[in-house]
Amino acid sequence: MAYKDEQLIEEKVFKDPVHRYIHVRDRVIWDLIATPEFQRLRRIKQLGTTNLTFHGAEHSRFNHSLGVYEIVRRITTNFADRERWDREQRLLCLCAALLHDLGHGPFSHSFEKVFKLDHEQFTQQIILGSTKVNEILKKVSADFPVKVADVIAKTYSDKLVVSLISSQIDADRMDYLQRDAYFTGVSYGHFDMERILRVMRPMDDQVVIKSTGMHAVEDYIMSRYQMYWQVYFHPVTRSAEVILSKIFQRAKVLYEDESYQFQLEPTHFISFFEEKVQLSDYLKLDDMIVYYYFQQWQEEKDAILADLSYRFINRHLFKYVEYNPDPQINAGMELYQLFKKAGIDPDYYLVVDSSSDLPYDFYRPGEEEERLPIHLLMPDGGLKELSRHSDIVEAISGKKRTDHKLYFPKDSIQRIEDTDLKKRILDILYGKE
Repeated sequence: MAYKDEQLIEEKVFKDPVHRYIHVRDRVIWDLIATPEFQRLRRIKQLGTTNLTFHGAEHSRFNHSLGVYEIVRRITTNFADRERWDREQRLLCLCAALLHDLGHGPFSHSFEKVFKLDHEQFTQQIILGSTKVNEILKKVSADFPVKVADVIAKTYSDKLVVSLISSQIDADRMDYLQRDAYFTGVSYGHFDMERILRVMRPMDDQVVIKSTGMHAVEDYIMSRYQMYWQVYFHPVTRSAEVILSKIFQRAKVLYEDESYQFQLEPTHFISFFEEKVQLSDYLKLDDMIVYYYFQQWQEEKDAILADLSYRFINRHLFKYVEYNPDPQINAGMELYQLFKKAGIDPDYYLVVDSSSDLPYDFYRPGEEEERLPIHLLMPDGGLKELSRHSDIVEAISGKKRTDHKLYFPKDSIQRIEDTDLKKRILDILYGKE
């Protein structure tokens, strides 16, 4: 029997709080799960610093990746006897679903911003490079790693396959919304996934939804909208991300200062500081390594690095106020100078952070980040774009919402001895001018 067709003697199951059970029968999937590259995802939190806001958010990218695999497994099982579905694509879909987040690093998005990295590029490198994952995929066929990588990169020729992993209603989103809602303890991310899976239909270049399932899709889109603003963009979580970014920024500055000697040499980060990152360096990093350095850096001679590390480790976070960059630009510039006068380095302790989201968009051909809309399959066999049939979705379609916060260490401001200077800073921050 060919390796791609090989089944386990007995089905393996993972008990899961979201999907109840995750089922594995394919030898390829079981072998991929056992690789060091995939097991590494156990040591990377799905939501980064969110556990400092919602204490239950300790779940990992390993959990999420298995969940996305399980949803795609159910979809492909439902599609098995339908026209326009190529059953030969089943294993490709399962592998792409399982491996789609393989390149995420610790505190992924904050880490990527500081070091100008892209986790999707590392996903490609892991799948195509000298790794155990690549060895297993090549056992299916010589070109199978490239196919898996292309699906994840959204460049694969069969757009229907791509849409299962990456679209405005895909397995990735359906898992993380429910999983993140479960572990954060909020009610926003729940929707009727079973109903959506039942009304999904394969078409030539994407999955469509039977019109009878429109209300379940409306619920899904509103769940996503609420999760982004109530959980993912929570201002306390963003405060932790700001501090995290500034720790890495400070450590990089100190590394480039030849006169500074670290008490704990940042061995794991040197290739990142020098912008010479190899895949082997990247794969050595996980949340535990980062926490170890932050724990040790609390004792560093550099006051800024030590203070920022202490704040992160002990959840002594920055406070924040609403900030509108355009009308408040002069206030921001004055605050920068006042912080310097007070001996508080504004490059590390006065930070504007912005978040924005587009909950659903209709088709805008030619635009960057071009999004395919969700189509409804009407009773007459025709297709209708969702927002043209749903008043709820139409109300939020194409509307990008942006939020700006100004972060600062209120405790440090309160310790300023010059009372006039302290009062001026607080008056600007809290709008008491």
